[in-house]
Amino acid sequence: MVAEDHAEILDLLTRQRDAFKCERTRALNRLHDLLRDLIPGGVPQGLTLTRARAAVRTVRPATAVARCRRDLARDLIGEVARLEKLMDDYERRIAEELQATGTSLMELQGISTILAGKILGEVGDVRRFRSAGHFASYTGAAPLDASSGDNLRQRLNPGGNRRLNSVLHVMAVCQIQHGGPGREYYLKKIQEGKTPREARRALKRRLSNVIYRTMLKDLSPRPPAIS
Repeated sequence: MVAEDHAEILDLLTRQRDAFKCERTRALNRLHDLLRDLIPGGVPQGLTLTRARAAVRTVRPATAVARCRRDLARDLIGEVARLEKLMDDYERRIAEELQATGTSLMELQGISTILAGKILGEVGDVRRFRSAGHFASYTGAAPLDASSGDNLRQRLNPGGNRRLNSVLHVMAVCQIQHGGPGREYYLKKIQEGKTPREARRALKRRLSNVIYRTMLKDLSPRPPAIS
């Protein structure tokens, strides 16, 4: 299978998994509304399948309307379970496809199976970008100059690939929270006088370079193993 096929397959799989995730969120929101009407005091936010099942088991409907709500809640629990299984199945398929590509993206801090699949699916052949700067423009990580007088500032670039920009955001937040070179770079930018938002943008630009170099390196011929 050629590299372009891997990229297209990963794009299809990650987009479909995202669609299942959105459907799951909508189903959980509807389920939360039903349980709020069924249970005195409602249920906490952040409803999960396990909590929903436990909550429905406590319901003792006294009216026909309450019974209808309970039955609808049970149906939605089944729908959420179906969607979560599909999400797990697709994550496994994405992992298998990634393994076939030989990518090392998941060795980077903050890059999960799903995020690696999105990167490869969106980028395709990274050699089509002539430089790290060109790649950063595509990802939306190259900030725009917003300086005035002696005030040197940069603002968000609204262009670029929003899926890749979202990946960079998740990666940056993960590195800021869990320490390491990414957090050190972020704190350095804060010390230089940047706002937290500006420092995070600077880190995203740096991480865009890291992803670009990693993808190029993955395409380099590997030295033969020494027997």
